[in-house]
Amino acid sequence: MTKLLSPNRQAAPTVLVGVDFGLPDFDGELEELGLLAQTAGLNPVARVTCKRKAPDAALFVGSGKADEIKLLATQTGATEVLFDQNLSPAQQRNLERRLELPVNDRTLLILEIFGQRARSHEGKLQVELARLQYLSTRLVRRWSHLERQSGGIGMRGGPGEAQIELDRRMIGDSIKKIKERLGKVKRQRQTQRRQRERRDTFNISLVGYTNAGKSTLFNALVKAKTYVADQLFATLDTTTRELYLGEAGRLVSLSDTVGFIRDLPHGLIDAFQATLQEAVDANLLLHVVDAASPHFQEQIAEVQRVLAEIGAADVAQILVFNKLDALDEERYPRQLEDTFDLNGVQTPRLFLSAKNGDGLAGLRQQLARIVKAGVLPVKDSPGFSENGAATS
Repeated sequence: MTKLLSPNRQAAPTVLVGVDFGLPDFDGELEELGLLAQTAGLNPVARVTCKRKAPDAALFVGSGKADEIKLLATQTGATEVLFDQNLSPAQQRNLERRLELPVNDRTLLILEIFGQRARSHEGKLQVELARLQYLSTRLVRRWSHLERQSGGIGMRGGPGEAQIELDRRMIGDSIKKIKERLGKVKRQRQTQRRQRERRDTFNISLVGYTNAGKSTLFNALVKAKTYVADQLFATLDTTTRELYLGEAGRLVSLSDTVGFIRDLPHGLIDAFQATLQEAVDANLLLHVVDAASPHFQEQIAEVQRVLAEIGAADVAQILVFNKLDALDEERYPRQLEDTFDLNGVQTPRLFLSAKNGDGLAGLRQQLARIVKAGVLPVKDSPGFSENGAATS
């Protein structure tokens, strides 16, 4: 299926491509890829989707579809092609030769966005590490202009091979140095966490799918000025502030973490381990969900998958269904507090609007009851009733 889009001449015109392999999370409209592309400064001018049982080994989409993409790019004036799935180095190289255009995939796009948005020293280090790890698998494509040359009878090798080996060694050295620097940052964070533990601090982390409204909720709770925007990955660096809960009569630590997304590159999960450690070490996770998204079920599942991957699956959660103001009358909840089946566990859920403040008082009260009682929100735990609400 091919779909033309309204052009924006100020950004690089790009053709978006997605392949349906029969997986349930396939985005047939390439909506999320389009948002990612716009966030990175690209201008989607056309979208192409097709169905396949398996990726083509050489061109991912097959020769016929590749020629169709090339024709569409010529007709729309596109200067780049962007795939929703991850391409192997060989597939990327073959597609660029066939289409005669730069070809990139979802992983590189997310890395590009992270590179643009990272502000802290730690964030920049993490992005650079992930970028170098990705680049190390693309050396053959990057140095394709330095082909292996004959050096004489019975001889092999040449400047191309020497350059690839030199670049691989340089990237390896850079990765090693960045990992060492990140190790120091991680030790500093551990020291800070130990200090909070000695002060008997209750730690709460905001997690959720990107653009669910975590930073808006964070600002509303602690009156901070964290950057917020209606776009993917508006903020990347973890921010921690103290939150006073009047009903509990004490301060808690609240952290805003990077948002998750479908098919988040494993290199980024590894690179951001120090940042995501805030979620692992938290006493409670506020899992923020975009209640207005038609894909909120899949987004919840993806967040749970990443939490399991980083070792935070067993941390207690409260589901915060945000963007109540964006729900139409038919989808508006009958009550603002209930429970939600999360991996077989009835988990407390609250509906609110971080944007206009509706439901924030209920969240503060829920947090105060939990902190005061010292009981985490798991159904059938002491201190919680059947509907998941804390008992006094």
